[in-house]
Amino acid sequence: MTLPSARDADLAAERRAAARLLLARPLVTADAELFPLVRRHADWLGKRFQQVLGYRLLVDTSYARLFKAGLGPGSGHRLRRSTGTPFDPRTYACLALTLSVLVTAPEQMLLSQLVADIRAAAADADVALEGAGRAVERRTLVAALRQLVEWGVLAETEGTVGSLAREDGGEALITVDREVARAVVAGPLAQSRDGADLVARAADPGFGGPRTYVRRMLVETPVVYLDGLTDAERDWLRTRQRREAQAFAELLGLEAEIRAEGVALVDPEDELTDLHLPGTGTVAQAALLLLERLVERVCPDDPATGDRLVIGTAVPDGLVDELLAGLVAEYGRRGGWQRDLVADPRALREAVLDLLVRMRLVAYAGPVRAEGAGLPEGYAGEVPDDRSVTDVRGARPVGMGLVLLAASARYAPDVTVRRAGRADGDVQEELPL
Repeated sequence: MTLPSARDADLAAERRAAARLLLARPLVTADAELFPLVRRHADWLGKRFQQVLGYRLLVDTSYARLFKAGLGPGSGHRLRRSTGTPFDPRTYACLALTLSVLVTAPEQMLLSQLVADIRAAAADADVALEGAGRAVERRTLVAALRQLVEWGVLAETEGTVGSLAREDGGEALITVDREVARAVVAGPLAQSRDGADLVARAADPGFGGPRTYVRRMLVETPVVYLDGLTDAERDWLRTRQRREAQAFAELLGLEAEIRAEGVALVDPEDELTDLHLPGTGTVAQAALLLLERLVERVCPDDPATGDRLVIGTAVPDGLVDELLAGLVAEYGRRGGWQRDLVADPRALREAVLDLLVRMRLVAYAGPVRAEGAGLPEGYAGEVPDDRSVTDVRGARPVGMGLVLLAASARYAPDVTVRRAGRADGDVQEELPL
């Protein structure tokens, strides 16, 4: 066997750094530190992203755009305001309207003229911009404009877009990058009938079928559970997971954790995620403490189930409220938690559970994704007849209420090893996710 040379190792490291940058920031402008690496390895990166994930890469002299495909309805990553508040539908509408104006805007323009053009575009589209008052409208516009500044679509040449939030409607001179504006939207706009159809079409894995869709799920979600896959997707994953783990390690530096319940890709550098647990702030702290206590009370790793696969267990009604109340009493004031959340148990509960659901540590009970669910008509993934690698029927409860999922066991105060039987009669040691 020939060992790789130092030059080969350096080349692989450069490509991996560029690929990680594009995965974390699909729109990279020329001022990014690693942008020269993206341009240097553009051809290789384009081929690899297309082969592995079905993503198209466009590299220009001033920007690079990785056109991600999405995973279908309900799986998007939220944009957030500077305060941390998620964008609401009105803010997304402002963002879309602004982009529609900017693709044909002059290179430089006054903020007041841009706002006037946005309002004209809203009138043409029959979209009402004003909310509870003009102050609300201004703050919504500012949130959309700041996002475009962050992406490099707009540059604040004189003044700032935030001046729009002032009562006197401050002025600013802004510079527009029309090419970057045209590259923001990744989905197939021309073929889509409406927003829902756009989301579904963007998620279509095309010729890659189950292979491409599962790879996207592995990269874009915290954990992939077997009962969230179709039979064809499970079959492909279980027969390829070791080779896929090596491929993702080489391309992106990610480590695969393969368990009976599913697979998670972990980033040792903790750079390629927008979700962090443990994390800072009231919601992240409360979520971690709540999760530890839930695992102690209703851990999915229940020996009473015998050899049956367990992906989730039901959380008793009222337990979350009980545990959160205890945490607020114990840590709320001493830990300096946000007063508004400490004073509003319902708001704290919703924020904490929202984070845990997005981390795929808990879920609301209900049916898992059916064959082809979330994909457009015509998806041609082949499904083996009455066969799956792992029987996942009943692996988590359905109906009403909250479910604690297998990956939550990672946050247990004490980790134990269980012995899991296999269908061929062998015995193996497996840790829960």
